[in-house]
Formats: sequence, structure tokens, C-alpha cells
Amino acid sequence: MIDRDTVLHVARLARLELTDGEVERMVGELGGVLEHIETIAQLDLDGVPPTTHVVEVANALREDEPRASLSRQQALAGAPAVADEGFAVPSPQA
Repeated sequence: MIDRDTVLHVARLARLELTDGEVERMVGELGGVLEHIETIAQLDLDGVPPTTHVVEVANALREDEPRASLSRQQALAGAPAVADEGFAVPSPQA
């Protein structure tokens, strides 16, 4: 079972600010997720091939082949701000 201190530790690592109510809710929700993982870990999955989808999907992925892309001017045309021939973004807060 996950406890309050672990939730607070993970939230700090993820730089999340949680209210007391959110912390308590996460204790229950993350605990439930871990219980499901423990259940799955007990299953005998030898011989079960890895999958990308839970149901058969045809033609879901295209071949990864090089092709023409947008010019810099086209890509920046819709940008709200441009700087140094690229997208201008705010500096990260420390």
C-alpha cells in the first residue's frame, strides 16, 4: 500500500503541488494501481506475445520513410512568437 509520504515524495519529484484532498485521493488511486500491477505480475504470461494493441488493428502504422517537410518559413508562419529563426518560448521558471 502506498502512503501519504510516498505520494508527497513523488509529487515533489514531479514538481506537482497537491492539496491535502488531492494527496489523500492519490493515496487511494495509486494504491489501487499498484494492486493491479501486483495482480498482473502473478499471471503466467509465458508464450503470450507482446502486442501494440489489445485488438487486431490493420494498417494502423505507416512505413517510416523520409518525405518532404515544411520549410522553416511555413512552420513558423502560425507561431505566436518567433526568435532567432525559431519558435519563441518563455524561459522555464526555477
